[in-house]
Amino acid sequence: MSFTEKANLVFNQAIRDYHLKDHVDTPIANPYERESIEYDLYLKCWIDTVQWHLEDIIRDPHIDPTDALALKRRIDRSNQDRTDLVEEIDSYFRKLYEDVKPLPEARLNTESPAWAVDRLSILALKIWHMQEQVDRQDAEPEHIQKCQIKLEVLKEQQVDLSTAIDQLLDDIEAGRKYMKVYRQMKMYNDPATNPILYKK
Repeated sequence: MSFTEKANLVFNQAIRDYHLKDHVDTPIANPYERESIEYDLYLKCWIDTVQWHLEDIIRDPHIDPTDALALKRRIDRSNQDRTDLVEEIDSYFRKLYEDVKPLPEARLNTESPAWAVDRLSILALKIWHMQEQVDRQDAEPEHIQKCQIKLEVLKEQQVDLSTAIDQLLDDIEAGRKYMKVYRQMKMYNDPATNPILYKK
C-alpha cells in the first residue's frame, strides 16, 4: 500500500468518526498508537474537519458578534495546531529518509511532503461534503448536477495529488530530490513580532 493510499484511508476514517456526532466539541478518540504516523494523520484530519465546521458556523449572518470573536480566536488556535502538526509530519519524513544521500543532480521540491499531505487532507473533506450536497433530498436537480460535476473534479484532483505525493516520496527515497523544512515564522501569533501586541 502506498503512503497516500494509507493516508486517504485514515483521513476518511477521521471524517466518518467526526460525523457520527457532527459537533465541533466532540472529543477526539484517535484509534492509533501515539507514536505512529497514522496517529498524526488522523489527528491532522480531525483538526481540519472541526475547523471546516467552525468556518461554516462563523459565516452565519445572524451570529452574535461576541460568539463570532470567540470562534475567530478558536479558528486561529486551530490553524496554529494544524501548522504544528504539519511540521510534526515533516519530521517523520525527515527521519524516514535521513540516511538517503541525495544524488549530485538532486533537486529541491516546491513544498515539503507534509504540506502536500495537508492539501490531501483538505481534499478528502471537500469530497465528503460535496458528496453530501449530491445526496441532498431537499435540493433542486440543477444544484445536484452542479455538485456532481464538482465532485468528479475533486476526485480527479485527489488521484492526481496522491500520485504526485507518492512520486515525490519515491524521488526523495531514491535521492533524486531532497527535502528542506523551514519552520513556521508566523509573526502575528508572536507577542515579540506583532506590533499590536508588543506596543501595548
